[in-house]
Amino acid sequence: MKTAYIFPGQGAQFVGMGQDLYNLNEETKALFERANDILGFRITDIMFNGTEEDLKQTKVTQPAIFLHSVILAKALGADFQPAMVAGHSLGEFSALVAAGALTFEDGLRLVAKRANAMQKATEAEPGTMAAILGLEDIIVEEKCAEVDDIVVPANYNCPGQLVISGSVSGVDKACELLLEAGAKRALKLNVGGAFHSPLMELAKKELQDAILDVEIQVPVCPIYQNVDALPYQDPVAIKENLIAQLTGAVRWTQTIQTMLADGAESFVEVGPGAVLQGLVKKVDRQIPTASAKIGE
Repeated sequence: MKTAYIFPGQGAQFVGMGQDLYNLNEETKALFERANDILGFRITDIMFNGTEEDLKQTKVTQPAIFLHSVILAKALGADFQPAMVAGHSLGEFSALVAAGALTFEDGLRLVAKRANAMQKATEAEPGTMAAILGLEDIIVEEKCAEVDDIVVPANYNCPGQLVISGSVSGVDKACELLLEAGAKRALKLNVGGAFHSPLMELAKKELQDAILDVEIQVPVCPIYQNVDALPYQDPVAIKENLIAQLTGAVRWTQTIQTMLADGAESFVEVGPGAVLQGLVKKVDRQIPTASAKIGE
C-alpha cells in the first residue's frame, strides 16, 4: 500500500494544540523543551494556553504547526512508512524533517527565520489574499494578468478553489474582474500579507542564505514540492525549490494529482486539523484519507 503523508500549513493552528503530544512520553516532551530553547521563548505556553490571537502571530503560528506535525511524525515511530511526502507551504519544511532530509533543530530554525522574514516583508510591503471559488484556474490566471497592479495566483488548493495574492488594490481589482467572470465567491482572507507573491521578495532574499547554508540529506522518499508539484530527492534541487517557494505559487491541486498518478493509494495528514484531507477529496473523492494518530 503506497501511503502519501501530507503536512498542513498556516491556518491549521488551534488553542491547546500539541498538549497531548507533550504529555505522551519523555522523548516528545524533550523535543518541545528543545524547541523552547531554540526559539528563545516558551512557545509551548502559547500553544497549550494562549489565546487564538496569540497563536495567529506569524512568528508563533509557523513554528507551532511545524512542531505539532514533526513531533507527531516522530511519535509514530515504525508506523511512519511514507512512500512519498508533501507539505502545504510551511508544511513543506515539516515534510522534509519527517522524511529525514533536515534535522529537527535545523528545520525549526529555518521555520522561525521564515516566519520572521515574512513578517518583516509584510510590514515593508503590505498586501492581502483572497480565495476565488467556482472558476477554472485558467480564467483566474488570465484575469490576474489583466490587472495593472501586483496580483498573482498563489495557492492552487483544489479544483474550483484558487487563492490570489498581491497588493490590496491589485487583489480588490482582480476580485471585481473574477466576480464579473462568474466566480461564485471572492473572499478576502484574514492574513497579514501577500504570501506566495512578488511582495515576498524581501523575505526570499533573507531566507535564501539560511537555506543555502543548511545541510539537507537525501530524504527517505520523494518529496513533492510546492513550486512545480514534482518529486525530488536531490538536496541541491530541494534547496532551490525551497527558496523559490516564498514568491512562487503553492501548486497543491497539481501535487495531489501527481502523487495519485505516481501510485498513491491513501493519504495521511500529519499535524493539526484536517484541511488537507478535504482538499484531497476534492481532487479524488474515492481515495482514502486519515489523520495520523498514535498507536493506531
